[in-house]
Amino acid sequence: MFRPVLRTQLVVDIGTALLLGALVAIVSAQGIDALTGLVTTGILALSLALRRVAPGLALGIAWVGAVVQMATMQNAGLADLFISGVLYTTSVYGTRRIRIAGLVSAFVGSVVAGTYMGVRIYGVQGIGGRETLNGAVQYGAMLFVVVLAVLLLPWLAGLAVRARRSARMSREAQLLAERDAARADRNVAIEQERVRIARDMHDIVAHSLAVVIAQADGARYALRADPAVADEALDTIGATARRALGDVRELLGALRHEQGTAPTPDIDDIERLVGQMRDVGLEVEVERAGDSSTLPTTTQLAVYRIVQESLTNAYKHGAPGSTVRARLTYRPDTVEIDVVNRRAEDDRPGPGTGHGLVGMRERATMSGGSMTAGPRGEDFAVAVRMPAQPATGQMPRNTITTNR
Repeated sequence: MFRPVLRTQLVVDIGTALLLGALVAIVSAQGIDALTGLVTTGILALSLALRRVAPGLALGIAWVGAVVQMATMQNAGLADLFISGVLYTTSVYGTRRIRIAGLVSAFVGSVVAGTYMGVRIYGVQGIGGRETLNGAVQYGAMLFVVVLAVLLLPWLAGLAVRARRSARMSREAQLLAERDAARADRNVAIEQERVRIARDMHDIVAHSLAVVIAQADGARYALRADPAVADEALDTIGATARRALGDVRELLGALRHEQGTAPTPDIDDIERLVGQMRDVGLEVEVERAGDSSTLPTTTQLAVYRIVQESLTNAYKHGAPGSTVRARLTYRPDTVEIDVVNRRAEDDRPGPGTGHGLVGMRERATMSGGSMTAGPRGEDFAVAVRMPAQPATGQMPRNTITTNR
């Protein structure tokens, strides 16, 4: 029944009602006969004071004032204008039921007011004259139109104010939703950038460290037996470490400055990659089919990184001395990568965190492709299918099966 309003609003409403009620009482004072008019004015002023805090209750009190006015045979006065303010607030602040009650009150009140004034004129002039009856009907009809305008227009104005306020709240809610969506997009972009950085760091560092560790172990065993072999291993370690350091510096420069250039090897660098893996003792056979010259830079980088990680995993987890077979097929619309290596006899996973397979999956799915990785008989196979032109959009989940 009561709406929450500010204390200042309640004070303003009560003060306005008291002031207007006092002015109407002074202007309409008619001696001792004005007592009933003062009562009606007080009732309607009370409804005006409660119009915002309790629109439904205010409407009911206004009807009580109107009934008292008609029961005591009073003429319409300035206090009746208070009802217009009540109907306005029923439309602005009331619930759906109260708004409908205000609309019905406007029409019913107009009918009652017109009928009441027509009956009063007919009763004062006397019963039996057709001209008097016609005059009373005409006067009542005219009064109905006037009262309907006085009551209905404020109700319609309140409805317009309510609609405008609802539209403003909807715009504010939309702005908040857009702000939340922008914040969510920003968080997603930040998370994707973090994943990209982690993937690039892994691709650059993990491969180089695997080569360095293998060469360091070989140099330790060859140091006493064949110092020349140890020197070659140390040279490989130095070259690999310097190359990895340069790649890391380029990556950090790209992160620190927007104009920086991240390391972007292409398909032509696969030969150098295969040579490095052969230098550390991994037998690699590469078979190519198709033309790769038309592939965009992003696709070439993805192919290079997937081959790099596949060879690194084969070196870590495969059977020593076995041959790794890599097949690269370039079609006009797709690129296929198949890397197969013999699994170790103990079939135990080597050192690693599993980020390599995750990185390959991310590269494949971000390009709109798919990847499967797992045992195939005595071998372990990685199969990647991706479009030649990378797709856009969010990366799907769980598009890789691994059973290493």
